[in-house]
Amino acid sequence: MGGYDLIDAFRGERVLVTGHTGFKGGWLVAWLHALGAEVTGLGLAPDTDPSLFAALGVDGVCRSEIGDVRDLGRVRAILARDRPSFLFHLAAQPLVRRSYREPLETFDVNVRGTATVLEALRLNGRPCNVVVVSSDKCYQNEERVHGYREDDRLGGHDPYSASKAATEIVAASYRQSFFPPADLDRHGVALATARAGNVIGGGDWSADRIVPDAVTALREGRPIAVRNPRAVRPWQHVLEPLSGYLTLAATLARGGNVERGEACGAYNFGPSPASHSTVAGLVGRIIEAWGSGSRVDGHEPDALHESTLLALSIDKAMTHLGWRPRWPLAEAVERTVEWYRTLYSSPSEARVEAVRDRTYGQIRDYMAAMAVGA
Repeated sequence: MGGYDLIDAFRGERVLVTGHTGFKGGWLVAWLHALGAEVTGLGLAPDTDPSLFAALGVDGVCRSEIGDVRDLGRVRAILARDRPSFLFHLAAQPLVRRSYREPLETFDVNVRGTATVLEALRLNGRPCNVVVVSSDKCYQNEERVHGYREDDRLGGHDPYSASKAATEIVAASYRQSFFPPADLDRHGVALATARAGNVIGGGDWSADRIVPDAVTALREGRPIAVRNPRAVRPWQHVLEPLSGYLTLAATLARGGNVERGEACGAYNFGPSPASHSTVAGLVGRIIEAWGSGSRVDGHEPDALHESTLLALSIDKAMTHLGWRPRWPLAEAVERTVEWYRTLYSSPSEARVEAVRDRTYGQIRDYMAAMAVGA
């Protein structure tokens, strides 16, 4: 699906995005706003300062509701008031290392939060096209070279990964028990899940993430400390998986109930194999794009377990949705550095406008790339 087809899919539609105060959620709200959708966001207050939510002025382009997705009454009230045609569930505790420190909170937000959103949909009884965002870490990681497919075994060594596997099971249970694709004409809820790789892009200030750590070090003139230099990840610009979520949601809404039902299920959204890179390789590209800098080994002997090799197969999304990645790793890094440079070089009184121009410009550029050869 080309970029301009997405305009037809979302223009004038009511959309609910949970987790709109986060990194991915903020970019998704901006893209939906650019497509002409009427967006409501529900999420906790940003947990970083600075944040993309503030830098981009996300509350200026959507109806922003600060609240907890585990509050069933709050979610039901928003669904009843706004009657969205689309729901993107991104609200989550997204960090592996934090999940070791706060395992109960991680499971509660990621698993019970997902169940609460789906239960609110069930109780409200209105049709909706729903994309529950999971993670590539939902798979039982065997450190294998070839990419994981959607029917591979779920699992998770750390609490975060396990919570995302459980999120997938919760969504599949609701789809089978309450929203079966064969009965779409009765309940009207088309439900799919999306599993994406490691994302980079402007506006990420999360703890223990390599791009925020790198940008902070470069601005302060320090070497970038790299914890796991040989770990391989499927890096991609944040717009890559978001284009997948939007394409999936548009597919869920398109055609008759048989076609919509066939689109329900799980999908991987990752980069081409050429964009898989070690952490050290990514940092080298960031330094090159920045124009200066260095890195040092920040390995921690007693570090908590993190996977060293992870790759996704995207054959299903390419075959069934017509989706494919557009920006190679080099461009993803260039766009990321460009965004941060815009932020930090703009005077404070004009910063939101400059950041918004840069963000929407990158969205337009990506949509143009989607339209080429679509």
